[in-house]
Amino acid sequence: VQLQASGGGLVQAGGSLRLSCAASGRTFSNYAMGWFRQAPGKEREFVATIEWSGRRTGYADSVKGRFTISRDNAKNTLYLQMNSLKPEDTAVYYCAGGARYLGGISSTPYEYGTWGQGTQVTVSS
Repeated sequence: VQLQASGGGLVQAGGSLRLSCAASGRTFSNYAMGWFRQAPGKEREFVATIEWSGRRTGYADSVKGRFTISRDNAKNTLYLQMNSLKPEDTAVYYCAGGARYLGGISSTPYEYGTWGQGTQVTVSS
């Protein structure tokens, strides 16, 4: 069971990036998935979450209106579209799966049973 995050990189403030998270070994189509991030010297924090069906989403206040989470269950892939990036968005971004079977969203890390390896996002000013 593996989640593979990709799409990170270096971008100027105001730019955009799209992160992807591909699942292998099992399907997460019946579970909520999420994105979290961790900046140097800080704790891991919630970014966005999406219900198994994709109909319901949730965002941290710091990214609301700039980031969009989505999923393609047929491809077993999770996405995070990040627009209007700011230097404070710089962090390692992690995808997570396995929360809230067939219902709900979650911003709580311990509810997720599987984590990806992380992808670095650096936003320059």
